[in-house]
Amino acid sequence: MTTTDFSTTLMVNQTPEEVFDAIKNVRGWWSGLHAESFDGESDKLGDEFSFFAGDGAHYTKHKLVELVPSKKITWLVTDSKLTFVPNQTEWTGTNLSFDISAEGDATKIVFTHKGLVPEFECYSACAPAWTQYVQQQLPNWIATATATKAV
Repeated sequence: MTTTDFSTTLMVNQTPEEVFDAIKNVRGWWSGLHAESFDGESDKLGDEFSFFAGDGAHYTKHKLVELVPSKKITWLVTDSKLTFVPNQTEWTGTNLSFDISAEGDATKIVFTHKGLVPEFECYSACAPAWTQYVQQQLPNWIATATATKAV
């Protein structure tokens, strides 16, 4: 059986450097949909942060394990409690990875939640949520962060 990690791709008009800096600030883009809150840091190698959403439905702890300037960011999920599925630790040991590359005058972002596969009970809820965060929230945050920096 082949399992496929959740992945989504988007293009933005900012530079890879701007995209990289914006993604590291998870509070900027991973919020605004489900009463999210954060504790900790997310931008230096080894940093750890906790993410809470949905009035207690979702808790995860993340460690920044890969940081290649303007190219790649990966957080390891070190702990999880998803109260809306029987196996509440499905995310533990998975990775949130962003691959960033220049494509002409634009920047391509490939987000992959390595280990989040259709066989997971939470997939039917998590995949659409990731699509909202990455396809809607992230480009808005990148544009806002870039515009704010330019002022």
